[in-house]
Amino acid sequence: MDITLTYARPSEGPGAGPAVVGWLRDIEKGGVLYDPPERLKGPESSGTHAKSAARCPAVIQMESRYFMVRCPFDLHIGFARGKDGRPHLVNRMGARSPVRPARIAELLVLVSEAEWRVPGRPTIQLKLPYIFLSDEPVYLTQLAPFAHYRREPLPGTIFGGRFPISLWPRPIMWAFEWHEPERDIVLSRGEPLFYVQFETDRPERPVQLVEAEMTPEVRGYLDHISGAVNFVNQTFSLFRAAEAARPARLVVPRGR
Repeated sequence: MDITLTYARPSEGPGAGPAVVGWLRDIEKGGVLYDPPERLKGPESSGTHAKSAARCPAVIQMESRYFMVRCPFDLHIGFARGKDGRPHLVNRMGARSPVRPARIAELLVLVSEAEWRVPGRPTIQLKLPYIFLSDEPVYLTQLAPFAHYRREPLPGTIFGGRFPISLWPRPIMWAFEWHEPERDIVLSRGEPLFYVQFETDRPERPVQLVEAEMTPEVRGYLDHISGAVNFVNQTFSLFRAAEAARPARLVVPRGR
């Protein structure tokens, strides 16, 4: 679908300078748990050598275009079925878990078995408060942290996704397809959870990520488009209607 945006551009003109992407947390309490997104940066231990990969322009260009979101807490989750055959999640940490069981139930959701993409592969979703937005056409792509080495690989793959944050900003989540449900999912606070990449009108254009304010305009727009996925199968079909209701400005850098 070709969407032509008509809302306000930066005063210096369309496409001038870096594309500004705002991020914020849609949460009032416990926000300190959720670290700011970080620009991906490789190890520098051998960066002093002229031929080191750490100094390769292609590597630097690639890394500069990805931002990393870290896992906010420790989780050790298993999969099981009850006597009735219904699937459910098991908190392996039990009383040792730093996250209260009731809170885990709120944050971690086992998707209905009828909605699994492949039979036998459970899908889980970890709710997160991160929202990315922009005031010009920018697409966000969410993908696995491919540059992060795990001694014990996760027993599945994350669901990636791509959508326009200029028209459809929403809280992002970590969705996981459990290829080996007999193996537990173990996540540690601080380890890379996923990456995000931003596409602008020109591939060579850099991106500047800034923390943004949750203004009344942002809150009103989020409320306007939220929940549509529960009623419409193809939410991308609503982009034109969303554009008509979109405020001229969403990204207001947070004051310090």
